[in-house]
Amino acid sequence: MLQVRLREPGKLEVGELPPPTRGPGEALVRVRRIGVCGTDMHAFRGRQPFFSYPRVLGHELAGEIAEVEANERGLAPGDRVAIEPYRACGECRACRSGRYNCCVRLEVLGVHRDGGMQEWVTAPLALLHKSESLSLEQLALIETLGIGYHAAERGAPGAGEWAVVIGTGPIGLATIQFAVLAGARVIAVDINPARLEFSRRLGVEHTVNAAEEPVEAVERITGPELAHCVFDATGNLESMGGSIRYAGPGGRVVMVGLAVGSFSLDDPLFHRRELTLFASRNSAGAFPALIRLMEEGRIDTSPWITHVLDLATLPETFPQLLSPEAGVVKAMIRV
Repeated sequence: MLQVRLREPGKLEVGELPPPTRGPGEALVRVRRIGVCGTDMHAFRGRQPFFSYPRVLGHELAGEIAEVEANERGLAPGDRVAIEPYRACGECRACRSGRYNCCVRLEVLGVHRDGGMQEWVTAPLALLHKSESLSLEQLALIETLGIGYHAAERGAPGAGEWAVVIGTGPIGLATIQFAVLAGARVIAVDINPARLEFSRRLGVEHTVNAAEEPVEAVERITGPELAHCVFDATGNLESMGGSIRYAGPGGRVVMVGLAVGSFSLDDPLFHRRELTLFASRNSAGAFPALIRLMEEGRIDTSPWITHVLDLATLPETFPQLLSPEAGVVKAMIRV
């Protein structure tokens, strides 16, 4: 089978190797679509935490089941599935409480172990989620949507509350969609005018350019009490540290983006407003709910995919995605 491996930062290479053999409780899946994530781009640049080289990238995966044993979940050859990329131990305190997304031994495909930038993968049946109506592209977006879904669970924006989402890349856009779905009044903040315009297509009424006194701009929209809930999806340490400025008294701040290093908070401000700070990592148990929402038409991903690449030519085409001029919202790889 064809496989693309990130040998070292900045160097993807194509290789051939035998397809994997499924074990008990697993299915053999023909990979069909791979979403390109910010994680993949950070890894290519050498800026991804929890990462070692060489590595096969790819954790936003959709495919078709080729081989599977008889099972209680009704999975069969030919089924289109989203592949949940989180391998948890099932035994630690986090797993026992249902929060396997922060398992102490969590391994994410494409990050801690080799992922799906290849023609075939095997996967435990519990991590395969089928749909008879969603497209392969929609199924490959489930993992990205799950991060926004879980962030909204953590911050719990309510109907009529002000929610500020800082950073309108795919993770920020996913967070926006679930904040809008919850009935929150969303304000998108970014330095990229094209991204802000795109967020308006997802139901955002207010947008703020972060290069132009953004806190004051948000205050003009919300009034002096500012936002009930703030989500930082930038992965930028300076932005993360400053995100509490958008939150009003008793507000909630959710760190969705991930960055290497430490950020600092204005402690007097943090205490004076008695803010609550959350981390949000991946998702847990979200795939079935997301598939239902998409099948019901309540989540629209049709504007998302702006670039389509082919696996065989990825070493030549992938670097082009890194340029801001490329205007990438979401890139999808065909296999």
